Amino acid sequence: MNRSRAGRFAAAAALLAALFVAPAAAHAEPSPPGPFTCPLPLVPSTTHPGYTVADPRCELTGAPFVPLTDAAGAPISTVYTGIDDGAAYRIEKPLNWNGELVLYAHGYRGQGTTVYVDNPGALRAHYIARGFAWAASSYQTNGYDVGQGVRDSQALISKFATVTGAAAKSVYMTGASMGGHITAVTIEKYRNTFVGAMPYCGSIGDTALYDYFLDANVTAAALTDNPITFPAEDPPAEWEAAFRESVKQRLPLLGTNLGTGIPTFTPLGLKWGEAVERRSGGDRPGFDGAWAYWNARPSLTPNSDVPFLFGLYPGLSGGTAGIASGNVTDNSHTLYQLDNKWWLSREEFQLNREVLRVRATASASRDLSGIPVVRGDPRIPVLSLHTIGDLFVPLSMEQIYAREMAWHGQSRLLVSRAIRAVGHCEFTPQELQAGFDDLVSWVRTKNRPAGDDILDARKVARPDFGCRFTVGVRSTFVAPACPAA
Repeated sequence: MNRSRAGRFAAAAALLAALFVAPAAAHAEPSPPGPFTCPLPLVPSTTHPGYTVADPRCELTGAPFVPLTDAAGAPISTVYTGIDDGAAYRIEKPLNWNGELVLYAHGYRGQGTTVYVDNPGALRAHYIARGFAWAASSYQTNGYDVGQGVRDSQALISKFATVTGAAAKSVYMTGASMGGHITAVTIEKYRNTFVGAMPYCGSIGDTALYDYFLDANVTAAALTDNPITFPAEDPPAEWEAAFRESVKQRLPLLGTNLGTGIPTFTPLGLKWGEAVERRSGGDRPGFDGAWAYWNARPSLTPNSDVPFLFGLYPGLSGGTAGIASGNVTDNSHTLYQLDNKWWLSREEFQLNREVLRVRATASASRDLSGIPVVRGDPRIPVLSLHTIGDLFVPLSMEQIYAREMAWHGQSRLLVSRAIRAVGHCEFTPQELQAGFDDLVSWVRTKNRPAGDDILDARKVARPDFGCRFTVGVRSTFVAPACPAA
Protein backbone atom coordinates (compact mmCIF):
# COMPACT_ATOMS: atom_id res chain seq x y z
CA MET A 1 0.00 0.00 0.00
CA ASN A 2 1.57 3.30 -1.02
CA ARG A 3 1.29 6.38 1.16
CA SER A 4 -1.06 8.26 -1.18
CA ARG A 5 -3.51 5.35 -1.23
CA ALA A 6 -3.38 5.14 2.56
CA GLY A 7 -4.12 8.85 2.68
CA ARG A 8 -7.17 8.40 0.47
CA PHE A 9 -8.49 5.66 2.77
CA ALA A 10 -8.02 8.00 5.74
CA ALA A 11 -9.72 10.88 3.93
CA ALA A 12 -12.63 8.67 2.93
CA ALA A 13 -13.08 7.42 6.48
CA ALA A 14 -12.95 10.97 7.85
CA LEU A 15 -15.63 12.14 5.45
CA LEU A 16 -17.83 9.14 6.22
CA ALA A 17 -17.54 9.94 9.92
CA ALA A 18 -19.66 13.00 9.28
CA LEU A 19 -22.12 11.17 7.06
CA PHE A 20 -22.45 7.60 8.24
CA VAL A 21 -25.78 6.45 9.62
CA ALA A 22 -25.84 2.84 10.90
CA PRO A 23 -28.22 0.46 9.38
CA ALA A 24 -34.66 -1.76 5.86
CA ALA A 25 -56.97 -16.44 1.17
CA ALA A 26 -56.81 -19.40 -1.43
CA HIS A 27 -58.66 -17.46 -4.14
CA ALA A 28 -57.96 -14.10 -5.72
CA GLU A 29 -60.14 -11.04 -5.89
CA PRO A 30 -59.61 -7.27 -6.00
CA SER A 31 -58.78 -5.84 -2.58
CA PRO A 32 -61.99 -4.65 -0.90
CA PRO A 33 -62.83 -0.94 -1.00
CA GLY A 34 -63.64 1.23 1.98
CA PRO A 35 -62.33 1.03 5.57
CA PHE A 36 -59.73 -1.68 6.00
CA THR A 37 -57.87 -2.62 9.15
CA CYS A 38 -54.30 -3.91 9.03
CA PRO A 39 -52.33 -5.85 10.02
CA LEU A 40 -54.30 -9.01 9.38
CA PRO A 41 -53.55 -12.35 11.09
CA LEU A 42 -50.78 -14.52 9.68
CA VAL A 43 -51.97 -17.53 7.69
CA PRO A 44 -50.36 -20.95 8.28
CA SER A 45 -48.52 -22.21 5.20
CA THR A 46 -50.17 -25.12 3.41
CA THR A 47 -46.89 -26.28 1.87
CA HIS A 48 -44.17 -25.73 4.52
CA PRO A 49 -45.05 -26.71 8.09
CA GLY A 50 -43.89 -24.07 10.56
CA TYR A 51 -44.12 -21.24 8.02
CA THR A 52 -46.75 -18.52 8.08
CA VAL A 53 -47.82 -16.17 5.29
CA ALA A 54 -48.50 -12.46 5.80
CA ASP A 55 -51.79 -11.38 4.23
CA PRO A 56 -50.92 -9.57 0.97
CA ARG A 57 -53.79 -7.11 1.45
CA CYS A 58 -51.73 -5.42 4.14
CA GLU A 59 -48.47 -3.45 3.84
CA LEU A 60 -45.73 -3.98 6.43
CA THR A 61 -46.48 -0.47 7.68
CA GLY A 62 -49.99 -1.55 8.64
CA ALA A 63 -51.65 0.34 5.80
CA PRO A 64 -53.85 -1.47 3.28
CA PHE A 65 -52.49 -2.32 -0.16
CA VAL A 66 -54.68 -0.27 -2.48
CA PRO A 67 -54.66 0.83 -6.14
CA LEU A 68 -52.66 3.86 -7.20
CA THR A 69 -54.60 7.04 -7.80
CA ASP A 70 -54.33 10.13 -9.97
CA ALA A 71 -53.97 13.72 -8.76
CA ALA A 72 -57.73 13.90 -8.11
CA GLY A 73 -57.66 10.72 -6.00
CA ALA A 74 -59.35 8.49 -8.58
CA PRO A 75 -57.97 4.94 -8.93
CA ILE A 76 -55.82 4.34 -12.01
CA SER A 77 -55.37 0.61 -11.45
CA THR A 78 -56.98 -2.51 -10.06
CA VAL A 79 -55.17 -4.65 -7.50
CA TYR A 80 -55.55 -8.37 -6.86
CA THR A 81 -54.15 -10.36 -3.95
CA GLY A 82 -54.22 -13.91 -2.72
CA ILE A 83 -52.40 -16.80 -1.07
CA ASP A 84 -51.91 -19.96 -3.13
CA ASP A 85 -49.65 -22.94 -2.41
CA GLY A 86 -48.09 -21.28 0.60
CA ALA A 87 -47.10 -18.08 -1.22
CA ALA A 88 -48.75 -14.66 -1.16
CA TYR A 89 -49.01 -12.66 -4.35
CA ARG A 90 -49.92 -9.18 -5.53
CA ILE A 91 -51.00 -8.15 -9.00
CA GLU A 92 -51.69 -4.63 -10.20
CA LYS A 93 -53.19 -3.89 -13.60
CA PRO A 94 -53.55 -0.31 -14.88
CA LEU A 95 -56.89 0.79 -16.22
CA ASN A 96 -55.08 1.75 -19.45
CA TRP A 97 -53.24 -1.59 -19.66
CA ASN A 98 -50.93 -2.00 -22.65
CA GLY A 99 -51.16 -5.80 -22.59
CA GLU A 100 -47.70 -6.30 -21.05
CA LEU A 101 -46.67 -7.72 -17.67
CA VAL A 102 -43.60 -7.28 -15.46
CA LEU A 103 -42.68 -9.95 -12.89
CA TYR A 104 -40.79 -8.63 -9.86
CA ALA A 105 -38.60 -10.96 -7.76
CA HIS A 106 -37.64 -9.75 -4.29
CA GLY A 107 -34.28 -10.30 -2.59
CA TYR A 108 -32.94 -12.31 0.35
CA ARG A 109 -35.02 -12.03 3.54
CA GLY A 110 -33.01 -13.99 6.07
CA GLN A 111 -33.99 -17.26 7.71
CA GLY A 112 -37.31 -16.26 9.30
CA THR A 113 -40.43 -18.39 8.89
CA THR A 114 -42.90 -15.70 7.83
CA VAL A 115 -43.06 -14.90 4.12
CA TYR A 116 -44.52 -11.69 2.73
CA VAL A 117 -44.95 -10.01 -0.63
CA ASP A 118 -44.12 -6.39 -1.35
CA ASN A 119 -44.23 -3.91 -4.21
CA PRO A 120 -41.51 -3.17 -6.80
CA GLY A 121 -40.45 0.01 -5.00
CA ALA A 122 -39.81 3.08 -7.10
CA LEU A 123 -40.84 1.22 -10.24
CA ARG A 124 -44.42 0.48 -9.19
CA ALA A 125 -45.90 3.85 -10.15
CA HIS A 126 -43.68 3.97 -13.23
CA TYR A 127 -45.01 0.64 -14.50
CA ILE A 128 -48.61 1.73 -14.02
CA ALA A 129 -48.04 5.14 -15.61
CA ARG A 130 -46.57 3.46 -18.68
CA GLY A 131 -49.44 0.99 -18.95
CA PHE A 132 -47.60 -2.09 -17.64
CA ALA A 133 -49.17 -4.51 -15.17
CA TRP A 134 -46.93 -6.07 -12.54
CA ALA A 135 -47.00 -9.14 -10.31
CA ALA A 136 -44.89 -10.26 -7.34
CA SER A 137 -44.72 -13.29 -5.05
CA SER A 138 -43.62 -13.74 -1.44
CA TYR A 139 -42.23 -17.20 -2.41
CA GLN A 140 -43.11 -20.14 -0.21
CA THR A 141 -39.84 -19.98 1.72
CA ASN A 142 -37.20 -17.56 2.94
CA GLY A 143 -33.45 -18.15 2.96
CA TYR A 144 -31.34 -18.29 -0.19
CA ASP A 145 -33.90 -20.47 -1.93
CA VAL A 146 -33.53 -19.27 -5.51
CA GLY A 147 -35.27 -22.32 -6.97
CA GLN A 148 -38.46 -21.66 -5.01
CA GLY A 149 -38.34 -18.03 -6.08
CA VAL A 150 -38.10 -19.12 -9.71
CA ARG A 151 -41.07 -21.48 -9.45
CA ASP A 152 -43.29 -19.03 -7.58
CA SER A 153 -42.40 -16.12 -9.87
CA GLN A 154 -43.04 -18.12 -13.05
CA ALA A 155 -46.41 -19.24 -11.66
CA LEU A 156 -47.53 -15.60 -11.61
CA ILE A 157 -47.93 -15.55 -15.38
CA SER A 158 -50.83 -18.02 -15.37
CA LYS A 159 -52.12 -16.55 -12.10
CA PHE A 160 -52.31 -13.14 -13.76
CA ALA A 161 -54.43 -14.51 -16.60
CA THR A 162 -56.73 -16.33 -14.16
CA VAL A 163 -57.42 -13.47 -11.77
CA THR A 164 -57.61 -10.64 -14.31
CA GLY A 165 -59.31 -12.58 -17.08
CA ALA A 166 -56.70 -11.56 -19.67
CA ALA A 167 -53.37 -13.09 -20.65
CA ALA A 168 -50.34 -10.85 -21.12
CA LYS A 169 -49.09 -10.56 -24.69
CA SER A 170 -45.49 -10.14 -23.47
CA VAL A 171 -43.69 -10.56 -20.15
CA TYR A 172 -40.59 -8.89 -18.67
CA MET A 173 -38.63 -10.30 -15.70
CA THR A 174 -36.95 -8.12 -13.06
CA GLY A 175 -35.46 -8.66 -9.64
CA ALA A 176 -33.15 -7.16 -7.03
CA SER A 177 -30.24 -8.85 -5.22
CA MET A 178 -31.19 -12.54 -4.83
CA GLY A 179 -34.10 -11.58 -7.07
CA GLY A 180 -31.48 -10.83 -9.72
CA HIS A 181 -30.26 -14.42 -9.41
CA ILE A 182 -33.89 -15.57 -9.70
CA THR A 183 -34.30 -13.38 -12.78
CA ALA A 184 -31.21 -14.76 -14.51
CA VAL A 185 -32.25 -18.37 -13.82
CA THR A 186 -35.91 -17.88 -14.76
CA ILE A 187 -35.25 -16.42 -18.20
CA GLU A 188 -32.92 -19.32 -19.03
CA LYS A 189 -35.16 -22.08 -17.70
CA TYR A 190 -38.37 -20.81 -19.32
CA ARG A 191 -37.37 -20.16 -22.90
CA ASN A 192 -39.70 -18.19 -25.18
CA THR A 193 -41.59 -16.84 -22.16
CA PHE A 194 -39.92 -13.46 -21.63
CA VAL A 195 -39.07 -10.65 -24.03
CA GLY A 196 -36.55 -8.85 -21.80
CA ALA A 197 -35.08 -8.81 -18.30
CA MET A 198 -33.64 -6.30 -15.83
CA PRO A 199 -31.75 -7.74 -12.85
CA TYR A 200 -30.30 -5.08 -10.57
CA CYS A 201 -27.75 -5.40 -7.77
CA GLY A 202 -28.07 -9.08 -8.63
CA SER A 203 -26.07 -12.07 -7.47
CA ILE A 204 -25.88 -13.19 -11.08
CA GLY A 205 -22.54 -14.96 -10.67
CA ASP A 206 -24.39 -17.79 -8.84
CA THR A 207 -21.91 -19.62 -6.56
CA ALA A 208 -19.15 -17.06 -7.22
CA LEU A 209 -20.78 -14.87 -4.58
CA TYR A 210 -19.78 -17.43 -1.96
CA ASP A 211 -16.26 -17.58 -3.41
CA TYR A 212 -16.06 -13.82 -2.84
CA PHE A 213 -17.15 -14.20 0.79
CA LEU A 214 -14.50 -16.92 1.15
CA ASP A 215 -11.82 -14.71 -0.43
CA ALA A 216 -12.48 -11.84 1.97
CA ASN A 217 -12.16 -14.08 5.00
CA VAL A 218 -9.17 -16.23 4.07
CA THR A 219 -7.10 -13.22 2.96
CA ALA A 220 -7.78 -11.41 6.24
CA ALA A 221 -6.76 -14.54 8.15
CA ALA A 222 -3.55 -15.02 6.15
CA LEU A 223 -2.47 -11.39 6.36
CA THR A 224 -2.93 -11.34 10.14
CA ASP A 225 -1.38 -14.80 10.64
CA ASN A 226 -4.64 -15.88 12.29
CA PRO A 227 -5.42 -19.48 11.26
CA ILE A 228 -8.85 -20.25 9.85
CA THR A 229 -10.54 -23.58 9.13
CA PHE A 230 -13.22 -24.75 6.73
CA PRO A 231 -15.94 -25.89 7.16
CA ALA A 232 -17.43 -25.61 10.63
CA GLU A 233 -16.41 -28.38 12.98
CA ASP A 234 -18.75 -30.24 15.34
CA PRO A 235 -20.50 -29.10 17.40
CA PRO A 236 -21.33 -26.17 15.08
CA ALA A 237 -22.46 -23.76 17.81
CA GLU A 238 -19.14 -24.05 19.63
CA TRP A 239 -17.17 -23.72 16.40
CA GLU A 240 -19.10 -20.62 15.37
CA ALA A 241 -18.48 -19.00 18.75
CA ALA A 242 -14.77 -19.82 18.45
CA PHE A 243 -14.72 -18.39 14.91
CA ARG A 244 -16.19 -15.10 16.07
CA GLU A 245 -13.66 -14.92 18.88
CA SER A 246 -10.81 -15.50 16.42
CA VAL A 247 -12.18 -12.66 14.27
CA LYS A 248 -12.20 -10.35 17.27
CA GLN A 249 -8.57 -11.28 17.96
CA ARG A 250 -7.47 -10.29 14.47
CA LEU A 251 -9.42 -7.02 14.35
CA PRO A 252 -6.78 -4.92 16.20
CA LEU A 253 -4.28 -5.99 13.55
CA LEU A 254 -6.59 -4.65 10.81
CA GLY A 255 -7.78 -1.43 12.43
CA THR A 256 -9.99 0.12 15.07
CA ASN A 257 -13.78 0.49 15.22
CA LEU A 258 -14.35 -2.19 12.58
CA GLY A 259 -18.03 -3.11 12.70
CA THR A 260 -18.79 -0.60 15.44
CA GLY A 261 -18.12 2.83 14.00
CA ILE A 262 -15.94 4.72 11.57
CA PRO A 263 -12.87 2.51 11.04
CA THR A 264 -9.23 3.51 11.06
CA PHE A 265 -7.12 0.96 9.19
CA THR A 266 -3.66 -0.35 9.99
CA PRO A 267 -1.25 -1.09 7.12
CA LEU A 268 -2.50 -4.71 7.21
CA GLY A 269 -6.10 -3.50 7.05
CA LEU A 270 -5.28 -1.39 4.01
CA LYS A 271 -3.52 -4.35 2.41
CA TRP A 272 -6.57 -6.50 3.07
CA GLY A 273 -8.62 -3.83 1.31
CA GLU A 274 -6.37 -4.12 -1.75
CA ALA A 275 -6.95 -7.88 -1.86
CA VAL A 276 -10.72 -7.49 -1.57
CA GLU A 277 -10.78 -4.76 -4.21
CA ARG A 278 -9.15 -7.10 -6.72
CA ARG A 279 -11.67 -9.86 -5.92
CA SER A 280 -14.73 -7.58 -5.94
CA GLY A 281 -14.38 -5.99 -9.37
CA GLY A 282 -10.93 -4.44 -9.66
CA ASP A 283 -9.49 -0.98 -9.18
CA ARG A 284 -12.36 1.53 -9.45
CA PRO A 285 -13.35 4.96 -8.15
CA GLY A 286 -14.95 5.17 -4.74
CA PHE A 287 -13.52 1.93 -3.39
CA ASP A 288 -11.71 3.62 -0.51
CA GLY A 289 -14.96 5.08 0.78
CA ALA A 290 -16.79 1.82 0.16
CA TRP A 291 -14.15 -0.06 2.17
CA ALA A 292 -14.64 2.30 5.09
CA TYR A 293 -18.44 2.20 4.71
CA TRP A 294 -18.77 -1.57 4.73
CA ASN A 295 -16.21 -2.10 7.49
CA ALA A 296 -18.15 0.31 9.69
CA ARG A 297 -21.14 -2.03 9.62
CA PRO A 298 -21.83 -5.09 11.74
CA SER A 299 -22.64 -8.33 9.97
CA LEU A 300 -26.04 -9.95 9.58
CA THR A 301 -27.77 -11.75 12.44
CA PRO A 302 -26.65 -14.00 14.15
CA ASN A 303 -23.13 -12.67 13.50
CA SER A 304 -23.81 -9.04 14.31
CA ASP A 305 -20.95 -8.97 16.83
CA VAL A 306 -18.32 -9.05 14.03
CA PRO A 307 -17.72 -6.72 11.03
CA PHE A 308 -19.85 -7.25 7.95
CA LEU A 309 -17.71 -9.45 5.70
CA PHE A 310 -16.60 -11.79 8.48
CA GLY A 311 -20.15 -12.84 9.31
CA LEU A 312 -20.60 -14.00 5.69
CA TYR A 313 -17.82 -16.61 5.89
CA PRO A 314 -19.10 -19.68 3.96
CA GLY A 315 -17.45 -22.00 6.46
CA LEU A 316 -20.12 -21.02 8.97
CA SER A 317 -22.77 -22.82 6.92
CA GLY A 318 -20.66 -25.40 5.10
CA GLY A 319 -20.47 -23.41 1.88
CA THR A 320 -24.05 -23.14 0.61
CA ALA A 321 -25.82 -20.77 3.02
CA GLY A 322 -27.64 -23.83 4.36
CA ILE A 323 -29.66 -24.35 1.19
CA ALA A 324 -27.99 -27.59 0.05
CA SER A 325 -25.48 -30.20 1.11
CA GLY A 326 -21.87 -29.92 0.06
CA ASN A 327 -19.57 -26.95 -0.38
CA VAL A 328 -19.79 -24.85 -3.55
CA THR A 329 -16.90 -22.52 -2.69
CA ASP A 330 -13.47 -23.04 -4.19
CA ASN A 331 -10.27 -21.03 -4.17
CA SER A 332 -7.87 -23.85 -4.98
CA HIS A 333 -6.65 -21.99 -8.08
CA THR A 334 -7.40 -18.39 -7.09
CA LEU A 335 -4.50 -15.98 -7.47
CA TYR A 336 -4.66 -13.24 -4.85
CA GLN A 337 -3.08 -9.90 -5.71
CA LEU A 338 -2.55 -6.62 -3.91
CA ASP A 339 -1.98 -4.40 -6.96
CA ASN A 340 -2.73 -4.27 -10.68
CA LYS A 341 0.59 -5.68 -11.88
CA TRP A 342 0.35 -9.03 -13.61
CA TRP A 343 3.41 -10.45 -11.84
CA LEU A 344 3.45 -11.39 -8.17
CA SER A 345 5.40 -9.37 -5.65
CA ARG A 346 7.13 -11.00 -2.70
CA GLU A 347 4.18 -10.05 -0.47
CA GLU A 348 1.74 -11.60 -2.93
CA PHE A 349 3.79 -14.80 -3.13
CA GLN A 350 3.63 -15.04 0.64
CA LEU A 351 -0.10 -14.34 0.74
CA ASN A 352 -0.84 -17.02 -1.86
CA ARG A 353 1.38 -19.49 -0.06
CA GLU A 354 -0.24 -18.96 3.34
CA VAL A 355 -3.91 -18.46 2.47
CA LEU A 356 -6.28 -21.31 3.32
CA ARG A 357 -7.20 -23.29 0.20
CA VAL A 358 -10.69 -24.74 -0.09
CA ARG A 359 -11.95 -27.21 -2.69
CA ALA A 360 -15.58 -27.46 -3.73
CA THR A 361 -17.47 -30.68 -3.14
CA ALA A 362 -20.58 -29.48 -4.99
CA SER A 363 -21.41 -27.07 -7.79
CA ALA A 364 -24.25 -24.88 -8.94
CA SER A 365 -27.21 -27.11 -9.72
CA ARG A 366 -28.56 -27.66 -13.22
CA ASP A 367 -32.09 -27.79 -11.86
CA LEU A 368 -33.82 -25.61 -9.26
CA SER A 369 -32.32 -27.32 -6.23
CA GLY A 370 -29.47 -25.92 -4.15
CA ILE A 371 -27.94 -22.85 -5.78
CA PRO A 372 -29.15 -22.87 -9.41
CA VAL A 373 -26.58 -22.22 -12.11
CA VAL A 374 -26.62 -19.04 -14.19
CA ARG A 375 -25.24 -20.00 -17.59
CA GLY A 376 -25.21 -16.57 -19.20
CA ASP A 377 -27.40 -17.90 -22.02
CA PRO A 378 -30.62 -15.82 -21.88
CA ARG A 379 -31.19 -15.29 -25.64
CA ILE A 380 -33.20 -12.13 -24.87
CA PRO A 381 -32.13 -8.54 -24.11
CA VAL A 382 -30.85 -8.07 -20.55
CA LEU A 383 -30.16 -4.64 -19.04
CA SER A 384 -28.47 -4.87 -15.65
CA LEU A 385 -27.47 -2.24 -13.07
CA HIS A 386 -24.92 -2.45 -10.26
CA THR A 387 -23.53 0.00 -7.71
CA ILE A 388 -19.75 -0.07 -7.91
CA GLY A 389 -19.15 0.31 -4.16
CA ASP A 390 -21.38 -2.60 -3.15
CA LEU A 391 -19.27 -5.03 -1.11
CA PHE A 392 -22.17 -7.34 -0.24
CA VAL A 393 -23.00 -8.40 -3.81
CA PRO A 394 -20.06 -6.82 -5.62
CA LEU A 395 -19.50 -5.60 -9.16
CA SER A 396 -17.53 -8.78 -9.90
CA MET A 397 -20.86 -10.67 -10.11
CA GLU A 398 -21.82 -8.42 -13.01
CA GLN A 399 -18.44 -9.06 -14.66
CA ILE A 400 -18.79 -12.83 -14.30
CA TYR A 401 -22.21 -12.69 -15.96
CA ALA A 402 -20.81 -10.56 -18.79
CA ARG A 403 -18.02 -13.09 -19.40
CA GLU A 404 -20.51 -15.97 -19.43
CA MET A 405 -22.66 -14.16 -21.97
CA ALA A 406 -19.59 -13.44 -24.08
CA TRP A 407 -18.66 -17.14 -23.97
CA HIS A 408 -22.15 -17.91 -25.32
CA GLY A 409 -21.74 -15.30 -28.06
CA GLN A 410 -24.43 -13.07 -26.57
CA SER A 411 -22.53 -9.95 -25.55
CA ARG A 412 -24.82 -7.87 -27.76
CA LEU A 413 -27.76 -9.01 -25.63
CA LEU A 414 -26.32 -7.55 -22.42
CA VAL A 415 -26.12 -3.92 -21.34
CA SER A 416 -24.47 -3.28 -17.96
CA ARG A 417 -24.71 0.05 -16.18
CA ALA A 418 -22.42 1.10 -13.34
CA ILE A 419 -23.86 3.39 -10.68
CA ARG A 420 -21.66 5.45 -8.35
CA ALA A 421 -22.93 4.42 -4.91
CA VAL A 422 -21.67 2.27 -2.02
CA GLY A 423 -24.92 0.76 -0.79
CA HIS A 424 -26.41 -2.56 -1.83
CA CYS A 425 -29.25 -1.83 -4.28
CA GLU A 426 -28.79 1.92 -3.67
CA PHE A 427 -30.42 3.22 -6.84
CA THR A 428 -32.39 6.39 -7.43
CA PRO A 429 -35.85 6.07 -8.98
CA GLN A 430 -34.54 7.85 -12.08
CA GLU A 431 -31.76 5.27 -12.58
CA LEU A 432 -34.15 2.34 -12.36
CA GLN A 433 -36.82 4.00 -14.47
CA ALA A 434 -34.34 4.95 -17.19
CA GLY A 435 -33.03 1.39 -17.20
CA PHE A 436 -36.51 -0.08 -17.61
CA ASP A 437 -37.52 2.42 -20.29
CA ASP A 438 -34.35 1.72 -22.27
CA LEU A 439 -34.92 -2.04 -21.96
CA VAL A 440 -38.48 -1.70 -23.28
CA SER A 441 -37.29 0.49 -26.16
CA TRP A 442 -34.59 -2.07 -26.95
CA VAL A 443 -37.14 -4.89 -27.07
CA ARG A 444 -39.53 -2.92 -29.25
CA THR A 445 -37.09 -1.28 -31.66
CA LYS A 446 -34.16 -3.74 -31.57
CA ASN A 447 -31.86 -0.76 -30.97
CA ARG A 448 -29.41 -1.67 -28.21
CA PRO A 449 -29.04 1.11 -25.59
CA ALA A 450 -25.76 2.39 -24.20
CA GLY A 451 -23.98 0.83 -21.23
CA ASP A 452 -20.63 0.66 -19.44
CA ASP A 453 -17.74 -1.56 -20.49
CA ILE A 454 -17.34 -3.37 -17.18
CA LEU A 455 -14.84 -5.89 -18.58
CA ASP A 456 -12.25 -3.28 -19.58
CA ALA A 457 -10.10 -2.85 -16.47
CA ARG A 458 -8.67 0.44 -17.72
CA LYS A 459 -12.13 1.95 -18.16
CA VAL A 460 -13.32 0.60 -14.81
CA ALA A 461 -10.32 2.25 -13.10
CA ARG A 462 -10.94 5.66 -14.68
CA PRO A 463 -12.00 8.42 -12.24
CA ASP A 464 -15.22 9.00 -14.21
CA PHE A 465 -16.32 5.35 -14.30
CA GLY A 466 -20.03 5.16 -13.55
CA CYS A 467 -20.72 8.81 -14.27
CA ARG A 468 -22.77 8.26 -17.41
CA PHE A 469 -25.78 6.56 -15.83
CA THR A 470 -25.62 7.81 -12.24
CA VAL A 471 -28.37 10.31 -11.41
CA GLY A 472 -27.57 12.49 -8.42
CA VAL A 473 -24.63 12.50 -6.04
CA ARG A 474 -24.49 10.22 -2.98
CA SER A 475 -22.85 11.77 0.05
CA THR A 476 -21.34 8.41 1.03
CA PHE A 477 -19.67 7.85 -2.34
CA VAL A 478 -16.22 9.38 -1.86
CA ALA A 479 -14.52 9.98 -5.21
CA PRO A 480 -13.62 12.84 -7.57
CA ALA A 481 -16.76 14.49 -8.91
CA CYS A 482 -18.03 13.58 -12.35
CA PRO A 483 -17.21 16.03 -15.13
CA ALA A 484 -19.91 18.62 -15.74
CA ALA A 485 -22.31 17.62 -18.51
